[in-house]
Amino acid sequence: MEIKIGLRNLGRELSFESEQSASDVEQTVANAIESGVKLIKLVDNKGKLFLVPVDALGFIEVGAEEVRRVGFIA
Repeated sequence: MEIKIGLRNLGRELSFESEQSASDVEQTVANAIESGVKLIKLVDNKGKLFLVPVDALGFIEVGAEEVRRVGFIA
């Protein structure tokens, strides 16, 4: 699943693929905001850890889970 994170005062987005479900990402972000934690921790498919400051968070876009197609479409 693709995750895009927009940060305040930055023109670029942070974008990566993750094996976490949309509901897991939503729950992680909601818990961080509600509990007053300063960092959101997310992990990509390759095991890289992304620490995103809650104060700098502009938006988080979670893509729909998509099944990869094999072959050619005519």
